Amino acid sequence: MSTSFTSSNTHTFTVTNAKYIASKVATDLKRIQRFYNTPSDNMIDKYEQELVVYLKNGFLTEITYGFLSDEDWINPTLRYTPQDFRLFSERDDDPGKVRPGENIQGAYFTSFLISNSRYANVSAAQQEAFIAALPFNRTEGESPGSNGYFSNDLIYSSGGRSLNRSSLKK
Repeated sequence: MSTSFTSSNTHTFTVTNAKYIASKVATDLKRIQRFYNTPSDNMIDKYEQELVVYLKNGFLTEITYGFLSDEDWINPTLRYTPQDFRLFSERDDDPGKVRPGENIQGAYFTSFLISNSRYANVSAAQQEAFIAALPFNRTEGESPGSNGYFSNDLIYSSGGRSLNRSSLKK
């Protein structure tokens, strides 16, 4: 005698799910602010709003927040990459684990966002509407290098999608 088991899950990713995940990133940024006095509350709010729009529309490849010195990311720097976890177990970590005491002298806080092909494939009118919904405008540029390597450490998830966090390590 044999038995079989079938399981099916359906997730709908909503703006509420996007806000939940983005709030965890905002908490990470607040931790950086607490230790390094930057970014400002206003910029954290804008980064959070921007991330919600990108997540909801599924247009994000990766986003990095951290400190640049001589065109390289230095500690503390965090990188986030979205993932659909239909084939994986849902994991939702608490935000945090930002290291205090890093030397940021001469560095400045910024972020770098890479959109995906889904964004590139929508019409010009849809891109304009999307950009109009963002809290600030980004300029195009080359992705900075890093003073170390990125190591996966946390996963934030909701509604069938996750945002994987990697921290810069020396």
